[in-house]
Amino acid sequence: MAIHGLIRTTLDNGLQVLLRPSHRAPVASFWIFYRVGSRNEAPGHTGVSHWVEHMLFKGTPRFPRGEFDKAIARAGGVFNGMTGQDWTVYFETLPADRIDLALHVESDRMANAVFDPDETELERTVILSEREGSENSEFYRLHEEVQATAFLAHSYRNPIIGWRSDLRTLTRDMLYAHYRTFYAANNAVIVVTGAFEPAAMLAQIEQLFGILPPGPSTPAVTIEEPPQRAERRILLRGEEPTAYYLQVFHAPPALHDDFFPFVVLDSVLGGAKGMGIFGGSANNRSNRLYQALVEQQLTVDVASSFGPTIDPGMFTISATLAPDVEHQAVEAAIWAELEAIQRDGVTTAEMEKAIKQTRAQFAYSSESVTYEAFWLGFSEIVASQEWLATWSERLQAVTAEDVQRVARRYLQRHCQTVGYYIPTPATEEE
Repeated sequence: MAIHGLIRTTLDNGLQVLLRPSHRAPVASFWIFYRVGSRNEAPGHTGVSHWVEHMLFKGTPRFPRGEFDKAIARAGGVFNGMTGQDWTVYFETLPADRIDLALHVESDRMANAVFDPDETELERTVILSEREGSENSEFYRLHEEVQATAFLAHSYRNPIIGWRSDLRTLTRDMLYAHYRTFYAANNAVIVVTGAFEPAAMLAQIEQLFGILPPGPSTPAVTIEEPPQRAERRILLRGEEPTAYYLQVFHAPPALHDDFFPFVVLDSVLGGAKGMGIFGGSANNRSNRLYQALVEQQLTVDVASSFGPTIDPGMFTISATLAPDVEHQAVEAAIWAELEAIQRDGVTTAEMEKAIKQTRAQFAYSSESVTYEAFWLGFSEIVASQEWLATWSERLQAVTAEDVQRVARRYLQRHCQTVGYYIPTPATEEE
């Protein structure tokens, strides 16, 4: 099944281009995805993709630092950049008659980012400060410990921001080598949505990007996470007075047949989500984990998380404990729900609600030209356009038997990694 109105082509230098014109509003959104994220980082180089993303906002000879920001603001647009596990992306959404500004900026910084040594050192301080700010949260520290323990081999074990030791030792030359390896036409996907004429847009892309040379073949990610044969546990202690619980299982990647049944399982347990970077979640209190934990006053909140990834990722259950509740009681209550689905399955009403609400959240996360462009590019990197085009159809095809089957397959005790954050008040020195 094809996405209506989608035009796709590949330039001679390997650059993939996806165009989806629509004239419902006088705006256009330009996105450029690079096939690089923390998944592509080797030990000693963690955080390099995120740091390089920052450096591309530091200017080129044509657009010195700050000039790009001012130009977008004057044009009445918005812009940003983000790094994920599987991708790095930059976007600009502008009035349709100014979208050419995005093409000029992105073609320029694909080839001509400066990486000034002094700016690189200043950014080291910024990123280390960002990381230290996150570490002030015990839940962040717990999540980082659990994630690193859940994966023994795969680079999904590393935080996107990088380990502190690597952030201290990465050099300007390492960053620039990463940029020159991965920021190339043959490793990128351009997506444009909104009010534009396809022939004129493609001609301009050819003019500005077609002249850029392809880069080297990028190193393939060949690491395969070995099957988990024993449950793993993290006990983190600290002075923050609130207790946290975190539990993760390995989960199927986007292109696996079990992906959509797992989406429904996640919705039944923790509520429906939009799954994109702009997606919300259904604020319902009828999901199983809320009823078992919050309504029983074991926790003050609970959430589950699952999203599309290139390689097998994580399904996460997290909770903030109510005062004076033991972690073991929370874990037992969660397992009672998991085992109930494995034993008895899910009801017709739960299936209907999970699918209906997930479709609604997905629609919300892709309704504007900006969100639409994200999903087109994201799907090209992580899955395929067919995967995106058949999303609703495949979600609706999930049966209760499918949900029970994936619960039995993936949610096993020997496949879990569990983290407790245990408040431990500091003792006064005598």
